[in-house]
Amino acid sequence: MRHFLIAAGLLSAGIAAAQDAPVLTVYTYDSFVSEWGPGPKVEAAFEAICTCDLRFVATGDGAELLSRLRLEGAATEADIVLGLDSNLTAAAAATGLFAPHALGMRDYDLPVVWDDPMFVPYDWGYFAFVHDKARLPDPPASFEALAASDVSIIIQDPRASTPGLGLLLWVKAAYPDRAAGIWEGLADNIVTVTPGWSESYGLFLQGEADMVLSYTTSPAYHLIAEGDDSKAAASFTEGHYLQIEVAGAIASTDVPDLADRFLAFMVSEEFQKVIPQTNWMYPAVTPPGGLPAGFDTLITPARALIYPPGEAARIRIEALTEWQTALSR
Repeated sequence: MRHFLIAAGLLSAGIAAAQDAPVLTVYTYDSFVSEWGPGPKVEAAFEAICTCDLRFVATGDGAELLSRLRLEGAATEADIVLGLDSNLTAAAAATGLFAPHALGMRDYDLPVVWDDPMFVPYDWGYFAFVHDKARLPDPPASFEALAASDVSIIIQDPRASTPGLGLLLWVKAAYPDRAAGIWEGLADNIVTVTPGWSESYGLFLQGEADMVLSYTTSPAYHLIAEGDDSKAAASFTEGHYLQIEVAGAIASTDVPDLADRFLAFMVSEEFQKVIPQTNWMYPAVTPPGGLPAGFDTLITPARALIYPPGEAARIRIEALTEWQTALSR
């Protein structure tokens, strides 16, 4: 009985300690917290060092994060928002909801210099159209060639999805004065527009289209996780648009020190080594062991396209109007 009472006392103490642990709430996109995404491993690794309860809240796709924050305002339950990208950081900063981070200037393994005072990068990649090499052995090598072909594609909604928005800016960066015409040509290639990446990639794998908007790194998943080398990313002569995914702390958080600690953890080896084989992107800080075998087989764009955050926010409205006009005809 005495041993039972001691055990019961220890259990009660453990429950009380767990209940007293500070909670860090992180808003992110659906695929990040899926069983095959980074979320489970990140949660376990951070909770092992923080004496806290890390809680991920899935909000749909990346662009939906910002929409939800605007609705919730300073009353949001989020302490951290993880999953915005460099095309949305200017709009996110303009809400006044984010706080400067405490990391200072750091060297990141990005194709561009990063010095944002509010948002910390955790991974990056290039948008691309992915295809099955057996179904489409000779894919279009430019937007013009794609528009002139009968190749079917699935894309994501730019109002809800960061890849969807990235595609708009990709077309606009490649054809500043002809983007509307490119979209008119692409309109009949589009099978469907999905709310997010997961839905569109799933439809592609089911054979619903020849190509899907994704990333140059997507074939690495099939190669490494499935031993399947049948998928490839088409290399476009115009270049490929760069996406940098970021996280930021909410100014109204009641656990600011814990939020800063998470942002610092996010660029540590423990977090970064998880990224390549769960989020299937390039890590913002390459782990000491380098990238997994298979990443060396991916295409490397000859030209990286990207708008500075402020310019991306300005161009977004015009690019969205061109896209909507073309698809409504």
